Amino acid sequence: MFTSTIRLFRPIARDPRHYQIATLASLLGYGMVALDFEIAAGRAVAILSTALLTQHVCTRVWRLPSFDPRSALISGLSLCLLLRTNDLSLALLAAVLGVSSKFLLRLNGKHFFNPTNFAIVVLMALTGDVWVSPGQWGNVAFFAFLMACLGGLVVNRASRSDVTYAFMAFYVMLMFGRSIWLVEPLTIPLHRLENGALLLFTFFMISDPRTTPNSRAGRIFFAFLVAYGAWYVQFRLFRTNGPLWSLAICSLTVPVIDRVLPAARYEWIPPTTTPVNFNPWMPWTRVWRAASNVHARVSASPR
Repeated sequence: MFTSTIRLFRPIARDPRHYQIATLASLLGYGMVALDFEIAAGRAVAILSTALLTQHVCTRVWRLPSFDPRSALISGLSLCLLLRTNDLSLALLAAVLGVSSKFLLRLNGKHFFNPTNFAIVVLMALTGDVWVSPGQWGNVAFFAFLMACLGGLVVNRASRSDVTYAFMAFYVMLMFGRSIWLVEPLTIPLHRLENGALLLFTFFMISDPRTTPNSRAGRIFFAFLVAYGAWYVQFRLFRTNGPLWSLAICSLTVPVIDRVLPAARYEWIPPTTTPVNFNPWMPWTRVWRAASNVHARVSASPR
């Protein structure tokens, strides 16, 4: 029975999206209750509902075999944590833009942009009423979320986490290198890195396996491009949210990188070795049969 239960829940444990959903939902709940995040519960529910509804409509329009809410939930939760606006319609539009971009902007079975990144960048570029709030976390929430994200890398080490490690390394070197060159106190770049929005970007945006290059060499090169682009936007163009702008632009290079450095495309759940005729209800069937046999023997025994 125990072995069959493990087999039943093995696909849940193997899919990294389940860990991402649990982490993001926990952070959102804690932020709304303890940190007074700038988002009401009603707005969060509206954003998540819109993301799921958009996923359902696109599933029907593109005639996919089944409705899968996991990616839409990740996008909706990320929008709740990052996107800020005084206009509810813009928040809902962000959910529609993000989820629908997976279906509309595709090439070779992959979508060009991370859905959350695409929605935020488009609305920031077209309106002046959308922004990202990086300073709402506090030290306790920041380090707790950092530990959860690092734990996710360990648990889901097959989920192309190399691009996360590479981006972290390149971005930290660029930030500290600039401060060393300018003879700044090293507390300045350290403070810049203690940013909740940067954590979300590093662990849930750039690490999206469906929008990053297929090969490891390609992902490391892509991480360098995004890190340098983020540094350039922040310290040469003097604009905020450098990683978001950089990822949106550098995502256009992924098809070229995949062509130069080809490799197998990522699939969320690897092929399973579970037999085709595996029946998760078999343990309970055996228990029922055993109980029935005992009852039959008791009924047949002389009184």
